[in-house]
Order: sequence, then structure tokens, then C-alpha cells
Amino acid sequence: MTDSLSPRPAGADWLFFFEGDKLKLLSVLARACAILAGVLLTVITLITCVSLIGRNTIGVTLVGDYELTAVTAGAAIALFMPWCQLKRENIIVDFFTAKVSSGGIAMLDRFGSLMLGLLMFALAWRTAIGGMSAYASQTTTMMLGFPEWITYWLMVPPFALTGVIALYQVFFGNFSEQGE
Repeated sequence: MTDSLSPRPAGADWLFFFEGDKLKLLSVLARACAILAGVLLTVITLITCVSLIGRNTIGVTLVGDYELTAVTAGAAIALFMPWCQLKRENIIVDFFTAKVSSGGIAMLDRFGSLMLGLLMFALAWRTAIGGMSAYASQTTTMMLGFPEWITYWLMVPPFALTGVIALYQVFFGNFSEQGE
């Protein structure tokens, strides 16, 4: 039953989960993921520079620098994805839609967001399974012995967040940050 002053249809309260503070929370989380990814890439870039300078000047290198680069790059890519989706800055091929109406493009954008959201949830699920498997088998990197499950588990939350953001865009449209 709906109140005559309420603009919400009966039984559709679940559609309004992403209002106000919750919507702001998604934006803050996506921005925090992107900042963390930037920090990780900056740190790994500095480590790589130190290793290369050491190798080429005094003949000493940091052991496991390639492993650190691989682990960090994988986590950083996952961490950038929520912000890219929130801003709708993923790669878009508009060659085929150049003559499509704006309504048609909006429909295709929502369909694309739906597909990406479903893919991100599947990716989060399978990455979590992979992390549990890596934890159970105690697999580590060869040189440093860094536990691989940590990287898997660092990737799960950003994949899930990207899925939530994409589904928000399917049902409610864009975030205010898209124009930034």
C-alpha cells in the first residue's frame, strides 16, 4: 500500500536502495579504489626504478621485482574498474552507432552496463573461488614466497563493486561524477 504523498510505487522499495547516502557511498568506494590503485602503481614503479638503477649501476637488483610487478598490476587493474564504470569511461566503439538516435544509444548503454554488471559478478565469484583454492593449496610466488590468495582476494571487492555500479546504471542511469 502506498501513501498518497509518496512517489514510490507499492512493492518497489527495493528499487530505492541506492538513494542519497548509499549512492554517495558507491562513489566514495569507487574513488577510493582508484586512489589505492594509483598508489600501488606508483609504489611498484618506484620499486622497478630502484631495481633497474641498481642492476645497471652497481649490479644489485631487488629479488622478486617481477613478481611484485605482476601481483600489483593485477590488483591495480581490478581496483581501477569501479571508477571507470562509474564515469562510463570504458572503451566504447561508436563507429557502429554513429547514426543511432540518442534513445537507442541510451538503451545500448544500459544493455552494455547490464552485461558488464553480470560479467563482473561472475568474475568476482570465480576470483573468490580461485582465491580459496590458492589459500587451500598454499600457493606462493616462486622468488618471494608471497601468498597468491591475497591478490585474488584483493580483486574480489572491486569486481563486485563494479557490478553494483553497472547495475545501478542499468536501472537509474548515470552518476553525477560522469561529467567530471
